[in-house]
Amino acid sequence: MKKKEVKESFMRRCFDLARLGKGHVAPNPTVGAVLVHHDRIIGEGYHQRYGHAHAEVNAILSVKPKDRPLISSATLYVSLEPCCFHGKTPACTSLILEHKIPRVVMSCLDNSPEVAGKGVEILREAGVEVLTGFLEAEGQEVARIRSTIVSENRPYVFLKYAQTLNGKFAPLDSRQEWISSPLSKRLTHKWRSQANAILIGTNTARVDDPQLSNRYFFGPSPLRLVIDKDLSLPKDLKIFRDGRPTVIITEKGRRQQSGYDNPHLSFFETPFHERLPMRILKFLHEKKLGVLMIEGGVQLLNSFIEQGFWDEARVIVGNVHWEKGIDAPQLPGVLKKRKKLGADEILIFHNERV
Repeated sequence: MKKKEVKESFMRRCFDLARLGKGHVAPNPTVGAVLVHHDRIIGEGYHQRYGHAHAEVNAILSVKPKDRPLISSATLYVSLEPCCFHGKTPACTSLILEHKIPRVVMSCLDNSPEVAGKGVEILREAGVEVLTGFLEAEGQEVARIRSTIVSENRPYVFLKYAQTLNGKFAPLDSRQEWISSPLSKRLTHKWRSQANAILIGTNTARVDDPQLSNRYFFGPSPLRLVIDKDLSLPKDLKIFRDGRPTVIITEKGRRQQSGYDNPHLSFFETPFHERLPMRILKFLHEKKLGVLMIEGGVQLLNSFIEQGFWDEARVIVGNVHWEKGIDAPQLPGVLKKRKKLGADEILIFHNERV
């Protein structure tokens, strides 16, 4: 099977399907799969939720009864190498062999240590015709979150903040003042739906009193984490009294002084020093929380930027200009995308090392 014998439209459909799982499957990868017979899609699916059926399974299950005899002569397009081990679900390579699918076209390999080319090897040894590297760069972008998780052993980290046209982040007196538009606020809630956890610092909690929930878009709200070294934050803040799960990150040995008796609050006690960002990421990784959104102040953002613990930054540039103010973070990354959203501009940066 040669690249000219396969069609980009079917793989791009896989990418579109894969993106539908964003925010629901991490730390697993977002994956889309399409079954094609004589240039007709007879089945398609995507990985919809962590721990549930994989894309290949859903694609096969979607095939109508009248088309099921065609599976054994169809081509399976998949955005990521099929898994070859039994985890929360059976191996997808076994499913492909069970249904005698003769050809598989995949965009990129899965960097997970348990897979990493073994899926391709198993299929080829069983006589399946396999084409790899089809629209590979785009496939790697779709699998970017998963690749970061398995290669770095930590969550995928994206930063979110707003700045003025002249690069100011907040007023000098630290009062709350909006930079972005209501439309961008709705976009921020969409981004929250794509994260498993959201982190803010002490000053942001005290000054802004945010809810950190997804109220203006479809999908779940992330687990909230707030840094409170000395447990000095007021107990009447929204994140402490609205009944939603919240983790308080505090200095080791402080918990007994907390005075909190709310069952939705939990604590992560750890030493506070320059390695705090790494400790937070390790804590989240152990809890299998794959995507962290940081929506804090300059100090918190810079602590992750300076130590290289960020993968993406989503910056909202509001159509305002302040003569004075706290400077926004300086990102040592690559501007990958920019687009207008009403009066605002959205900038997407990627860390150069990725």
